[in-house]
Amino acid sequence: METLKCKEIVKAVNGVLISGDLNTEFSNVTTDSRQVRKGDFFIPLVGEKFDGHDYIITSFEQGVSGCLTQKDTAGYEGKVVIKVEDTLSALRMLSSYYRKKFDIPFVGITGSVGKTSTKDMVSSVLNKKFNVLKTQGNFNNEIGVPLTVFNLESTHEAAVVEMGMSGFGEISRLTSIVKPDIAIITNIGLSHIEKLGSRQNILKAKMEIFEGLKSQGLVILNGDDNLLFGLKNLLNYRTVFYGMEDGLDYQAYNISSQGEQGTSFEITIGNENYKVHVPVPGIHNIHNALAAIAAGIELNIPVKDIIEGIGEFSPGKMRLNIMDHNGIKIINDAYNASPQSMEAAINVLKDIAGDNRTIAVLGDMLELGDIAVKAHMGVGKFAFSKEVSYIVAVGENGKNIAEGALKAGAEEARVFHFKDNSEAGKFLLDFTKPGDVLVVKGSRGMKMEEIVNLLTT
Repeated sequence: METLKCKEIVKAVNGVLISGDLNTEFSNVTTDSRQVRKGDFFIPLVGEKFDGHDYIITSFEQGVSGCLTQKDTAGYEGKVVIKVEDTLSALRMLSSYYRKKFDIPFVGITGSVGKTSTKDMVSSVLNKKFNVLKTQGNFNNEIGVPLTVFNLESTHEAAVVEMGMSGFGEISRLTSIVKPDIAIITNIGLSHIEKLGSRQNILKAKMEIFEGLKSQGLVILNGDDNLLFGLKNLLNYRTVFYGMEDGLDYQAYNISSQGEQGTSFEITIGNENYKVHVPVPGIHNIHNALAAIAAGIELNIPVKDIIEGIGEFSPGKMRLNIMDHNGIKIINDAYNASPQSMEAAINVLKDIAGDNRTIAVLGDMLELGDIAVKAHMGVGKFAFSKEVSYIVAVGENGKNIAEGALKAGAEEARVFHFKDNSEAGKFLLDFTKPGDVLVVKGSRGMKMEEIVNLLTT
């Protein structure tokens, strides 16, 4: 982070200086009292189960030089204290002010599935030309995005920021901070349908990203998604579509799978044909690569470098991470789950297994509301249709995955259901044998990595 002066912060957040010197300088902003460092500026947030204001004095004792507060206070001698109406709003306001200091291209990414992989793929491409700041981990919400922005330094030449949401208004607030030059929407799935009610409402919420898009900016959309393709000729921005269907601006064709080594496809850009290799399995990763190609072309990166950047892509933690343990191949895709991503993971399982036994270890998908039963049964049916050898369902809704497989025609001896990860893991320890290929996937709240840890320790 570049230095911010106290007087800048006061102005940016419409605050009132309670104590301290207006010329005090800060080189780090934090919301986590457990990780404060000497000289930091601390923003205490208020949650359902915590109140950061309770840790202001402790933070000062650990060397913090200043803070915000939304509560009445007399101030602290030798420390900057700035009063604001709401510390979360002030966090956004300050990060928005700080972002404006950087005249570099910003890429904003949202969507129901594939945001993080697309973010990493785009970053891998942009790294061929720029020093790139990208969202780390799950810092894609109303706290994480501002903190990501505060990581910008004068050496950065581009930024790729992921934006998540669970309801209306969230992406609107995030895009007002990021002000992207390029906006990417990966797809419109069923994640968060419990709160938003329909795919159409999810589309509406994702489209909030356009509110912050610069007037001359570019929209990059998945043309294989029917709702996104329905926006063709309806947006007041330059728009390109990518996918595998005919007539799209960036179309992948001659697609081939190399199993664990990844997938390849061809693409025509201008009048030239190119072959692209994506070094991770899964046809769905081709969509991520196409979005990255479109962003790279917009930012004038040579096609040769774009293809090299895609070839250097590495997936994030618990996202189709493949490991071998005692002759058993485990695909750890436990980071999160939706009906779309479940099907993608099952496809990857089949792609890399060859003639070996396949075991799909599938947990609950959360936040699906009224469609939960149908969606889980659909996953079970899909797993059976792909001829997965064994289905191991976990969790309360896991029983619907199992039932879906059985109703589709699966033999009872090939379908199992367990109430939790511990039971499933113990079963798999005895059941699996060398040569087996497993995929482990469920929503974040299911913590399915516990099963992976049990099998690999």
